[in-house]
Parts: sequence; structure tokens; C-alpha cells
Amino acid sequence: MQTEIIAPYFSIEPAMDAFVILFPIIFVVLIGYSCARFKIFSTTALDGLRLFIFNLIIPVFLFLNMYQADLEQALSPHMLASFYLPVLFVYLLSCGIFSYVMGMERGDSTTLSLACTYSNIVLVGLPIIIASLGTEYGAMVFMIITFHSVLLFTCTFAFAANQQGRMREALKPLLLNPIVISISLGLLCNYVNLTIAHVIQQGLSLLSEPAIAGALFALGASLNNYSIRGAWRKALLISLIKLIVLPLLVYIIAKWGMALPHKQVAVLTLMSASPLGVNAYLVARQLQRQQAELASSVVLSTVLSVLTLAAWLTALVP
Repeated sequence: MQTEIIAPYFSIEPAMDAFVILFPIIFVVLIGYSCARFKIFSTTALDGLRLFIFNLIIPVFLFLNMYQADLEQALSPHMLASFYLPVLFVYLLSCGIFSYVMGMERGDSTTLSLACTYSNIVLVGLPIIIASLGTEYGAMVFMIITFHSVLLFTCTFAFAANQQGRMREALKPLLLNPIVISISLGLLCNYVNLTIAHVIQQGLSLLSEPAIAGALFALGASLNNYSIRGAWRKALLISLIKLIVLPLLVYIIAKWGMALPHKQVAVLTLMSASPLGVNAYLVARQLQRQQAELASSVVLSTVLSVLTLAAWLTALVP
């Protein structure tokens, strides 16, 4: 829906292209932030909206797109390697820096390493990719994020948890996550060629229409809950690694290491250039490690990503 509105403006200068792509997204986030900041909606109403968006609308949207995706084009070992090899490298490098250079405990260093690599793909990366490259590239995003949370959260819990039982208990909610289930179910139905009646697909499509706008609105509302006070130095370091170092490595590996087509390189780079996802803060809270630092990083990386994503869009979108 957004693509049809934005696409006609791609003939203007690259910097203006980035503004045209980002402005509607930022606008919806600001509306969500304002509604929460000035208490236009109660906390109870916003909590209900988040449940509606993330437990129903987003899963339906992801399921439908995964079911309709061309898996032969979307599932590529070279694409997966181009994204996950840099992610794992930056995760381990950050862990080493925090542990051996800054002298942090293992649990603290792994939690901060998660913040350096975990991207807010669904709320930020996906709308930008759809707006700038087209809805057909959403399937690539869905294939990548199928393993995104599982890999990074598993590594973090495995390195940080002191008791094996604690790690199993912590990972259980992840495996029951509506987003993970919806993507996996859509992938399975697609793979086995399960036929879903056209009228049902139309109903699901209608239900999923507010997914992107609703997710962006909820993101803006959620930013009121976090602050960068007292932890801005670590948050700035994390944001620079997350928004500059990681996407640069992904770009290098995808373009020259794997020699992927330009638009696939753009998809992977924009995914990795997305700001820190709120779920990373929830992991920190569950582990009781570096909670202030991750909350600050969520806010700061989201704000700074307006500049860095504009730069990446200018460089990547023709």
C-alpha cells in the first residue's frame, strides 16, 4: 500500500528519495509517541493495542506473506550466510571487547553483544524495505527473521545463564512466540503446497492491512517507556556498532564476498542497519543484566537510525 504512494517519487534526487521513504514511517512513529506522551490513550488501551498488533495482526501478516512467497528465490544459502556470518562475527567481537577490554562479567558482555547485533526488522526494517524496494522483497526479510531471534537469543542465554534449567525456561517463550510460529507455519504451508481458499486469503489480507502502521504506532508509544539518562555512553557505543559497523560488514560480505544481486545486497544491508529491537531489552530484564544500558540503546539507536538509514537508502536505492 505504501509502495504505490512512494514509488512515483523515485525519480528525484537520492537524498530526497530517502526522506520520502522515511517520512511516512517517522510520522506514524511520532503519532504513536505523541499519543502516549500526552496520554491521549490510556496505558491500558495502549497495552491492548500492542497485544492486538503483535499477537494477531503481525502474525497474520507474516503468515500470509510467507505462504505466498516464492521460496525458490527467497531461500538462498548465500543470502543467509551474507547476513548471519557478519552478525555472529560482530556478536563475538563485541563480547570479546566488553569482556577483555572493558573487563565486564560474561553475563554483562553477552547482553551488550546482543544489543550490538539484534535488529528491529519487523517494525523498522520491513516497512523501509517494502517502501523502497517493493513488496516482493518482503519474502527475503521473512526468511531471514525466521532464525534471527532464535540464534541471537539462544547464544545470549547460553553464554549468560548460570543454570541449564534457567536457559530452558527462558527459551520456552521464544519458541512459542507468535511471530516465530506464524513464519514457521506459513513456510510449512507453502512448502507442502497446502491450498487455502481464495476467500480466506482475502479475509486474512484484509485483517493484516493495518500491520505495518500499527507496529510503527506501537513502537512510537513504547519509546515513552525508555530513557537514555545515565547510560548514554555505552548506548552510544552500542548504537555505532549496530548502525554502522554491522551493516557495513553485511554490505561487504553480500556484495563482494557472495556477489549477490544489488537489490538482495540492499535488503540485507537495510535489515542489519535497523535499530535495536525492544525484545533485546526484554532479554536483559529477564537476565537482570545491563537493563538501563539496553533501554537507553533502544531509544538512542532508534533516533540515530533516522540519519544512518537515510544514508544507506541514498547509497543503495537507485
